[in-house]
Amino acid sequence: MTLGDTMVSLPASKGLDPGDPLDVLIVGAGLSGIGAAWHLQRGCPGKHYAILEARAAIGGTWDLFRYPGVRSDSDMYTLGYGFQPWSAGKAIADGPSIRGYIEDTARKAGIDRHIRFEHKVVAAGWSSLDACWRIEVEVGAARERRTLYTRFLHMCSGYYSYDEAHRPRFEGEDGFRGRIVQPQFWPKDLDWYGKRVVVVGSGATAVTLVPSMAKDAAHVTMLQRSPTYIVSRPSEYRFATRYRRWLPEKPAYLLTRWRVIIESMLLYRVVRSKPALAREKIVAMAQRQLGADYDVATHFTPNYNPWDQRLCVVPDGDLFKAIRGGRAAVVTDHIERFMPDGVLLKSGQFLPADVVVLATGLKIKLFGGMALTVDGRAFHASEAMSYKGMMLSGLPNCVMTFGYTNASWTLKADLTAAWVCRLLRHMDRHGQAIAVPRREAGVEPRPFLGFTSGYVARAVSELPQQGARRPWQVYQNYLQDMLTIRFGRIADRVMHFGAKGSLP
Repeated sequence: MTLGDTMVSLPASKGLDPGDPLDVLIVGAGLSGIGAAWHLQRGCPGKHYAILEARAAIGGTWDLFRYPGVRSDSDMYTLGYGFQPWSAGKAIADGPSIRGYIEDTARKAGIDRHIRFEHKVVAAGWSSLDACWRIEVEVGAARERRTLYTRFLHMCSGYYSYDEAHRPRFEGEDGFRGRIVQPQFWPKDLDWYGKRVVVVGSGATAVTLVPSMAKDAAHVTMLQRSPTYIVSRPSEYRFATRYRRWLPEKPAYLLTRWRVIIESMLLYRVVRSKPALAREKIVAMAQRQLGADYDVATHFTPNYNPWDQRLCVVPDGDLFKAIRGGRAAVVTDHIERFMPDGVLLKSGQFLPADVVVLATGLKIKLFGGMALTVDGRAFHASEAMSYKGMMLSGLPNCVMTFGYTNASWTLKADLTAAWVCRLLRHMDRHGQAIAVPRREAGVEPRPFLGFTSGYVARAVSELPQQGARRPWQVYQNYLQDMLTIRFGRIADRVMHFGAKGSLP
């Protein structure tokens, strides 16, 4: 397999022998996986590693999603890596630009040479006797089975299924004469020029699709069961442009990055401490965007507090502009059934449609859906407690990258990757082969994610728990995590270390 002219397969002799395992295996060549590899090369340069990627290209989410207008909902000064400046002007960037940024980072650092594409991990079994993981992989379209071995497993495969999205079924779908599509599996041949489109959903994907499709469609309706908080932000930051004029590239990037981090954290604290005021301000901003006569109470006023679910960002108010221009509309109602030429709602309203896009959410799937065992026993993440938001109790030599819900994913991914290097160096210094956090008695369990979003609510039974106190509590706070992860003790009271042969 090649990427351009670059060979990306490693010699089969390394990592295929239980007596000569890889030091680290990274699963996933998206934003997190490439960042993890960069930190590993810098922090543990002697470690032999590989990256397994189920798809045929770098990019993860940003290679998978190809729907119109796909873009980030976090600014690129924080969604970008701390070590690799984002040099493009737009803070809210489109998917192809983000994919190119990840690819460039991998190529410049020589990370692309460590990637094994079309390698899907289906099972991972830990052996305390050998102090290593046995990884079962399906390779290529033929799904040829192979086995690899690694001392340490770093999961960067995200949190949702690439193969399946949340897909509700509606009465009358079979009789609909138009096309029904899902953003996660966008068909290349879909033509919406001059057609009537209904986008079902109100999350980040829906608010991206609507203004993008409205440029060419006859009309686009965003059909939502309930409203979401939607805020407009500039696609380019003026202060970032000024910093680039005054300073060299990297200092300008870091200054912009830290300004955005601090402002976002302060804003989040204010919003959570004064939810009624925040709600009033966000709704008032939508009213100003849409005009005094628009019914924002029905369509842009959620029944929950800001940040109970993630806020949706629209760059330069593009969604509001599409609505003001009459090219798009928002309807708040429930689907009664599909009709041959549109959608009938519970209220009796009929929405004519030639294309219906079901932007109805993701399906959470931890560890890429692989089967996990520890010394022959099945391991279930739902029975474990999260350690520092990075490891799971009872799961040895395995780190799971999981980003923030109130800030960009990469902020936590960068911290996690740097902490993995600290952990590995500690184990090397002390001659330890195994590291596993052990759950403490008396730690009150809490939900892993404090969100009320549908995709989270649907997956509560599959997610691990967090605890009510450190190191089991998952802090949605970058500065607090930075101090704990960068400077906190590795050998604390709950991380247990041991030699090959027995699980500590």
